[in-house]
Order: sequence, then structure tokens, then C-alpha cells
Amino acid sequence: MENLKDIISINDYSRVRKDKQIVNSVLSATRTGSLKFNDKLPSVNELAFDHNVSRDTVVRAYAFLKENNIIESIPGKGYYLKSACEEIKVKVFLLFNKLCPYQKKIFDALSNILNEFATIDLCVYQDDYRQFKKHVLNSKSKEYTHYVLKANFNEKEEEVIDFIKNEIPLEKLILLDKKMDQLGEIPCVYQDYENDIYTALTKLNPLLRKYSAIKLVFPKIAHLPQGIKKGFLKFCIEEGYEFGIVDDTVNERMEKSIAYINVEESDLIDLIKKARTNDFIIGEDIGIISYNDSSLKEVLLDGITVISTDFEQLGEQAGLMVLRNEKEQIRSRFNVLVRKSL
Repeated sequence: MENLKDIISINDYSRVRKDKQIVNSVLSATRTGSLKFNDKLPSVNELAFDHNVSRDTVVRAYAFLKENNIIESIPGKGYYLKSACEEIKVKVFLLFNKLCPYQKKIFDALSNILNEFATIDLCVYQDDYRQFKKHVLNSKSKEYTHYVLKANFNEKEEEVIDFIKNEIPLEKLILLDKKMDQLGEIPCVYQDYENDIYTALTKLNPLLRKYSAIKLVFPKIAHLPQGIKKGFLKFCIEEGYEFGIVDDTVNERMEKSIAYINVEESDLIDLIKKARTNDFIIGEDIGIISYNDSSLKEVLLDGITVISTDFEQLGEQAGLMVLRNEKEQIRSRFNVLVRKSL
């Protein structure tokens, strides 16, 4: 094995977390042949000392590599390389439905995993099916090794599936956010929208009990997954809550003792404005639960309660599927973060 310092590269000024830099270094070493099957990796203490990082940082990196079957630990002996990635240069066509902070998290995590081993061409179709088709058709001349895409069209699903079957080699396809069972066992990292919101609201139930009703802000024009609405209705009916679906926050008549769940960022802003107009205290007179975390939601009004997919994990898993040509279907983690808005 090469000298440790030649294998692990950590940049103190990089925006990539140090544990992810360790992961990327190990992946890189397997691709270049610096690390081979059954090679022993440095111990946690050695790596922490030589690169002036905390043991926790190394433990997180090794845990990630173990979880994804890249290394294994043998009690009393140490860490060993379990599998190496083939030496291929991948070319990824990445297609998102829109640009937002959460998609950026997916992109950053995916590109950090692929690192120097891939070129990634990102296109955005702005929830427009015509643009979706145009981008896919234009991609066919560029010999991509992988197609990684989000295809969220509730009303056109059958048409979308037929289009994908005809225009994208299924052996190159990885789906993000949702499974499409009609395509067969296509690898994907998916959200289980119905069960995710149901489980999240169940966890939040003790806090929701102080409100007389729950309303889901679910604008029709936003192309939102129907599973969110199904899980919301299932929870409210089973737990005996009064409930409602709000199509348009602008025309919503806000009353006290209602907890609102918003999916779109613009609806969160409208809810906050309406609460202020009515002199309602958020977290007391009304409650707010927002989909998808952000730094702003941590500090806005002393914290907005959030239910959120782990977008970083989603991007990492997609990157590993590309890197190792895996054909799995993995459910993305879903988190509940309780703050003062509830």
C-alpha cells in the first residue's frame, strides 16, 4: 500500500466535510489501484493523528464505507477493503424538475461521491413535460453511461413511462425521489411520500393535539406527489382530526387553533404574512410544519418545525449506484425536526 499521506487527501479549506473527503480518498484509491481487495486501511487513531482530524470524523467516514460494503472491519485486526470499483469513466446525464436548495444538496452529494471519476451534465425541465422530453431526446447523441433523473408528473405518468421505455436505455437508468414499478426493478433512491408524512405526523401528534384542525397546503399547480396528500388524510382520519386541503394560501381565511403543513416555500411565506396580519402567534395561536429543512428555517421565527427527506443521503446513494453499477432500490431517510413553530 502507498504511503498513507498519498492515499488520503484532506483540504481544510474545502466546503466538503472532512469525513466525505476521507470517503472520496478511499474511493479514489480503489479506482487507481492504490488500494486493492483485502488491503488493510489505517486505524481510526492513525488516520486521526496523521491528518489532524477528530476520531469522530474518521469513524463517520469508515461507518459510511462499511454501510455501503466498500470496507469491512475484522475485530482485533482492523479495517480492510471489501470491494473496489471498476476503472471506468462515467458520464452522467442528470435531469431535475426544478432548481432549489434541496436539489443542490442532491447534486453536491452526488458529485462529491463521483468526484473526478465522472462528468455530470445537469439539465432542468421546470416541471414542463415538453422540456423533459426535449432534454432526454437531445441527450441521446452524447453517449451517456448513466441517466439519473426525477420524473414527477402525476397526471401524465403512463405517458412518461412509455416515453422513458422508448427513449432511455433502462440498464443505464437511475430514478430519484420515486419508484416506477411499471418500468420493472429499476435502481432508485426514493421517497415513500405516503408513509413518510404519516410517520412524521404520528411523531408530532402530542404537539398537534393542542390544535383543533390540521390543514395541508397543497396547490394543484405545483405538481406535488399525491402520496403526501394520501398520508395526510390517513393520519387525520385515523386520529380523528378536523382537516382541510388548501389550494391557495392567498385566499385562505386563517383562523386560530389550526396547524398548517406547507410543501412549497412560497406558501410558508404567505402563512407567516397572514399570521402577522391577524396578530397570531406562531406556535401558540397557529402551528406551522414545513417540508424540507434549510438554514433559514432553523432561525426564522426562532425555528420552523420541519419534516424533511435526507437529500444528502439521497444524492450519496445515487452516486454510489453510479460508481459501483449497483441495481438497488433504496428508501431515503426522512427526518422530523421539532422547533418553536409548533
